[in-house]
This record gives sequence, structure tokens and C-alpha cells, in this order.
Amino acid sequence: MGLAGSAPPPPPVDKIYETLALAEKRGPGPIDLLLCCGDFQAVRNEADLRCMAVPPKYRHMQTFYRYYSGEKKAPVLTIFIGGNHEASNHLQELPYGGWVAPNIYYLGLAGVVKYRGVRIGGISGIFKSHDYRKGHFECPPYNPATIRSIYHVRNIEVYKLKQLKQPMDIFLSHDWPRSIYHYGDKKQLLKTKSFFRQEVENNTLGSPAASELLEHLKPTYWFSAHLHVKFAALMQHQAKDKEQTAKATKFLALDKCLPHRDFLQVIEIEHDPSASEYLEYDIEWLTVLRATDDLINVTGRLWNMPENNGLHTRWDYSATEEAMNKVLEILNHDLRVPCNFSITAACYDPSRPQTQMQLVHRINPQTTEFCAQLGITDINVRLQKAKEEHHLCGEYEEQEDLESNDSGEDRSEYNTDTSALSSINPDEIMLDEEEEDEDSIVSTHSDMNTPSVEPSSDQASDFSASFSDVRILPGSMTVSSDDTLGSPDGREGKPGEALELEDGKDLTELPLKRLSDEHEPEQRKKIKRRNQAIYAAVDDDDAA
Repeated sequence: MGLAGSAPPPPPVDKIYETLALAEKRGPGPIDLLLCCGDFQAVRNEADLRCMAVPPKYRHMQTFYRYYSGEKKAPVLTIFIGGNHEASNHLQELPYGGWVAPNIYYLGLAGVVKYRGVRIGGISGIFKSHDYRKGHFECPPYNPATIRSIYHVRNIEVYKLKQLKQPMDIFLSHDWPRSIYHYGDKKQLLKTKSFFRQEVENNTLGSPAASELLEHLKPTYWFSAHLHVKFAALMQHQAKDKEQTAKATKFLALDKCLPHRDFLQVIEIEHDPSASEYLEYDIEWLTVLRATDDLINVTGRLWNMPENNGLHTRWDYSATEEAMNKVLEILNHDLRVPCNFSITAACYDPSRPQTQMQLVHRINPQTTEFCAQLGITDINVRLQKAKEEHHLCGEYEEQEDLESNDSGEDRSEYNTDTSALSSINPDEIMLDEEEEDEDSIVSTHSDMNTPSVEPSSDQASDFSASFSDVRILPGSMTVSSDDTLGSPDGREGKPGEALELEDGKDLTELPLKRLSDEHEPEQRKKIKRRNQAIYAAVDDDDAA
């Protein structure tokens, strides 16, 4: 199995598959599956480009459209989740997952599938506390606020995943689970990315929602991206009782997909060799989707999930044996994911660019078929009905009281935005020319604790080493630990050469604190120029 990292602007999809093919040739055997941890950027046309939360100058068509049109086909089954730099209008068509191109499958807002007996789950987007308890109210055309909020994780997805009881083999998230950095080589992480220090020391780096899922699901593997650094950890969970064997999760995050970065890892995972080679639905997940269908919310109002507090008639939506058997009967005991991809939007034509292509809120036939078969709601149909009833799509509905349910205490509301860093991250891009990306600023801190056992340093070190055996890759895309670990803060440039900002100061001398209103514009300008240099270098490499 191949695992790919993320972050814009990515190399063409072709480059990733070429790299994977070379790794396959130099390895012990064929690679059956490619997992991507977000920022896949399934861009079909110019309208899709406008729905990506990146500055216009970084909106490049790349080569995905050739896979969408059928000109090319992915050489290996690819499964991905959404990140915070996606063609959001395209992925929104598939809230429950589906094919974005032949052999390339999107897991949806949250989802679970099986491949060769291996159970793979994931959640798309990044965590932001101010949107966490809202419904999925956004739809094209997006405004400056909703083009960002569209990819923020919602509590209903976390709630659905927490209904699962059966063992999980692999789980994917874009941002890291909070506190996972305590279970690996934290010292080396801070040496590589020194600007993480404040959040790591305060235990506010990463997603608390993902951490909650990690504690509940306890998967064998958890893979992430987003923070632009390769990092491995081994988290030993506590057993609920003495008779149970304590589970452990092997965590791996990868770097952005750029030359000479640690963006690809080949991993051998135990599977059922007799299992079919096609992708399958997960029966427990389908049953949970049916059970929680009435909880769907397409408004911007804040609301809580049902809980056992005396205010809800039902709070347990886990799958019973009887309910799963009913779903199996509905599907005629055939869990195969149908290869029903269809083109729903005009494909990019290099000879006839259409910069003014209209942005349309589409209903995808894959979602229509899936919802009809299971008897659940297509979120996009619900959104369109709301628009017809004069509720403007994408409009924030300000509300102090939680009118959407009668829940009292909100146990799932986190008081911090932790999808990225409050300190400066040189690898993060700005969404606007004059405005800092909201994803690089943290509002407040949290005192959330993670009730897990800290591993010994030797244990973490040994596990980290087990993820370092990457097959030899071509020079243009080589995974080299020296490139990220050779300098104290993971900066790009010549070996041993410190990158400087325009005033001549070393980047490591910048204070690790939030940018105040007084000096924020100056800092923004410096980081903007820093990122311009990064992507100019990428363009030069591609041209060469």
C-alpha cells in the first residue's frame, strides 16, 4: 500500500503515480492501494479552480482533468479524503463518498470502506471550533466566508464515527489528532519545525475532534498530513478492563507533495489474500448512516448531538445485528461499491479555456443512487429545497441559544481552533494577497486532556524507525529525510544554509507568539514573499 501526503500546489497527479510505479519496481511486490490524506484537488475545470481556498495565482489546472475525462486512468486504486485546499464544489457533490474519476474514490465528509478485508475509515476537512456545531449549510457559489467554512469538520460526522464498535484497521484525517506528538520523537519534531513549540508545549496543536476519534476508534494505523512534516508515533491505548488487551495505534504523518520532501511511504499491511480486489461498503457504517439520517442539518445554526442527559429520547445510534441484517437485505447481500462514475461537469479543454464558466450546485447521480438505495437524505437536495424556501445558501444564521436541540451542556464544543498554528508556519500559504489565512491563526487555548499512556522514548524511537524504510524514488521526487531533518526548522534551501527574511533575520529568531494588530501587516508581507519564493522554485523545477 502506498500513502501520499498533501498540500498545495501539488505536483501533477501523474508525478505521484510515476513515483509510485518506480517505488513498486524497486520494491518486493506490487502496490495495491494508494491512500491520500487530503488536498487531492480534484479539479475538473475553471469553475472548480475558483472553489479552491488558495490565492488565484496558485490555482493551476494540473492534470487531474485527464483522469476525469477518461483520457487517463489511475494505475492503482486511489482512496482520498478532503483537506483544506480542495475543489470544494466537486467534493460537495459526494457527501457520502464516490468516484471522482475511474479508480479514484473519495471517502466523503466521513466514511468507511473495505478493501481486501482491510477496514479503512476517514474524515475530511480540518477542525475549527466556530463552525464545528453548525450544519452543512454551504453551497456554490461560495462567498469569502463559506469557501473556507465548507471544509471545516462538523460534529455530526464525528458523532457518526463514534457510533462504530467494530475494529478499525486504518483511519485517515487531514489535520493531526491533538497530543499525538507526545508519542513520537517530539524533540526531533521541534528541531525540524521549531515554530510548533508553543502549541506542543501547551498541547494545543492539532484537532481535538480527531483526538476524540482516536480515543474511541483505536485504529491499528492512523495517517495524516496538513502540517508539512513527516512524523511517526506509537500511541498505546488504555484497556477498559483487565481482561482486554490494550490496543496501540501506529501514527504517520507525511510532508507536502513536492520534490525532495517526505511525501510518500510504502507500507505492508496484513490483509485477506482471498478477498476480492474490488472496493466494498462497510455494513456497520451504512447502518449508522441510516440510523442518523434524521440528524442531518443544513442550517448555519449551532447545535449539539444527542446525548444521555435526560433531554433526548435517543442518543445511541450504534448498529445492531438486526439493523445490519436489514441493510444487507436492502443491498441483496452485495456490498461491492458500484463502478458508477459519470461526468457531471464540463471537462477542461486546454484549447478552449473558459475563464467565466458558470458555477452550478449539482446533484450527483452517484449520490442519488446511493441515497435511494439506502433510503437516506441527499444533503444537496435538502440544500436546494432550503434555497427554494428563500433560505440563502451559505448565509450564516447568528444565534446565541441552541434552538436546534434541547441539549444542555455542550461536551463536544472545543474552545480552541487548532487546525494549524498560532505561530508562523513558513510552509503555509496565504489565502488572500492582503489577508492572513485564517487556518494559520489560533484563537484561544484549551485544557483538554488525553487519557492515554505516554510511551517510552525508546518505544517511540523504534516505531519511528520502522516507517523510514521507503523504497528508492526518482531524483525529482525523492523522499529524503535529510531535506527536512538537516536544518533545525525544516526550511527549504541549500543544505546548511539558513533562510532569511527580507530584513536579514533568521526565521528561527521570530517570536513564537500571535501576531498583534500592530505588526501583523508587516509579518504578513514577509511570509507572503517567503511563500512566493517557495512556489517560484517549484515552477522552476517543473519547467526543468
